[in-house]
Amino acid sequence: MQPAEETARCFQALSAGTRVRILSLLREDGALCVGALAARLGVTQGAISQHLRVLREAGLVVPERRGYFIHYRLCPGALRKCQSKLEGLFAAGGDAKRNPKQRKAGRDCPAAQRRRCHGQRRNGRHS
Repeated sequence: MQPAEETARCFQALSAGTRVRILSLLREDGALCVGALAARLGVTQGAISQHLRVLREAGLVVPERRGYFIHYRLCPGALRKCQSKLEGLFAAGGDAKRNPKQRKAGRDCPAAQRRRCHGQRRNGRHS
């Protein structure tokens, strides 16, 4: 998977409030099964399972079988992983100061020649 897709998957997983609350509970309690998460959050077990699937695919939680039940816990380093992706995303924007080609990118835009972007006004309005 490409780095951009990995970053998007990580943040898509964090885009739902229920998934963020699941991660908070797992951080506090260590590991919980679907039934315990459903009871604490007041959500159906099916909904919790779907949220856990998204979190698992994003690499944020890992399953552990304990008898008949599967308990989920935070993936070691998951917070550090998301944090580094976020820092990398914003650090890339700072490179425009060092890379003159990126600074000139707006000049190459065909719409810029027609004054339709880059903050130019047309008929008194932004387009």
